[in-house]
Amino acid sequence: MSDPVPAPWQEEVFSALKGAGVRQVAWVPDAGHAHVIDRVLADPGLLGIPLTTEEEGVALACGAALGGDRAVLLMQSSGVGNCVNMLSVVSTCRFPFLALVTMRGEWEERNEWQEPMGRATRTVLEAMGVTVLRAEEPGAVAGVVREALVAAFEREEAVAVLLAQRLVGRKDWGDSK
Repeated sequence: MSDPVPAPWQEEVFSALKGAGVRQVAWVPDAGHAHVIDRVLADPGLLGIPLTTEEEGVALACGAALGGDRAVLLMQSSGVGNCVNMLSVVSTCRFPFLALVTMRGEWEERNEWQEPMGRATRTVLEAMGVTVLRAEEPGAVAGVVREALVAAFEREEAVAVLLAQRLVGRKDWGDSK
């Protein structure tokens, strides 16, 4: 009997969230998080919350913590700048917080508007008191996410995991002629 084919990193992320007792998952639509979003929506034990802006997800995570729940925010690096004011609530009130951030403005980026925030993401998060972890390779993602889950929900820290653009691939904008 051969070993089963390993799950893709996206499925490992979903399993890690589920295994850590996360019950609420919020997101602004993002293709890089599509697999996890689909799995959340299909799971009756989880509450999936689509957002119109990323800062709503920061507020949602704070509210979840006040209610005794665990919430995670899924977003793109381009949304990090939208969260600065709300991250001050996380820092000041010392809420546990976890964001999984798919990076843009890196490898094979074809949209130059994504590049400035892609360069600034780590700096912005760290300036707001968020510990930043990063996953570059598919085999490392689950371990980094599990580390972040422990930091956020057992040590009550604010943490963001940056998921390198190579993990989600480049955006195909069709024929570029």
